[in-house]
Amino acid sequence: MKDIGKLFMERTRYEHMEDSDQEKGITQPPVEKAYDHSRVCIELPPANLLKTDKVDLRELIEERKSVRKYKKAALSLQELSYLLWCTQGIKSQLQAEGESGRVVRTLRTVPSAGARHPFETYILANNVEGLAQGLYRYIATKHMLVEMTLEPEIGGQIARACLRQSFVKTSAATFIWTADIYRTTWRYGDRGYRYIHLDAGHVCQNLYLAAESIGCGVCAIAAYEDLKLSALMGLDGEKEFVVYVGTVGKK
Repeated sequence: MKDIGKLFMERTRYEHMEDSDQEKGITQPPVEKAYDHSRVCIELPPANLLKTDKVDLRELIEERKSVRKYKKAALSLQELSYLLWCTQGIKSQLQAEGESGRVVRTLRTVPSAGARHPFETYILANNVEGLAQGLYRYIATKHMLVEMTLEPEIGGQIARACLRQSFVKTSAATFIWTADIYRTTWRYGDRGYRYIHLDAGHVCQNLYLAAESIGCGVCAIAAYEDLKLSALMGLDGEKEFVVYVGTVGKK
């Protein structure tokens, strides 16, 4: 379709917005997607146990650049825990009155429009100490990983879906962020589609800077076959879909 990008920007202007589901009084969606409790769960060490050298923010920003070639050295589980917390870690949770245990909002380590935090984080573990090679999902509310698949070909399949960018598979770990779009559109309607891409930028920049602080490099990836990569995550590609990818490895 010609000018589809231009049309998207035009049609998501405020003058075209109708009342959101929040404004209609519809109950908000959960802050996190449910997971299969029968799957293998890996508790992550607390992120604050990682001892990092005192760093200067300006130096991190100056040193930050995209890195596609990595040493063969593994990431430790502690380092992965730190990177996950820096990108989607929960600092506090707010619960609804009268609904014990129901979390209605999370405040995280990154900004998000309306604190909606629409992302789920998947990790392709290629070389992480203590983790078998495979695909995992980060459960932010419990700071743990859930094993999704240890299928030997999953790394190659994901790399091929990322337009055959080989460093997706040669990284120590590849972060794959997916968006549960209704978490954001519940409040903002279709304009929420704009906001998730802004949110993704916040998340990936945190990954760049956090990785830099532990001697790692990152490369952000937006070139992938949308439906193919979403399908590998077990997603429908419409209600939940891949938004961004980032590889991580030792420099």
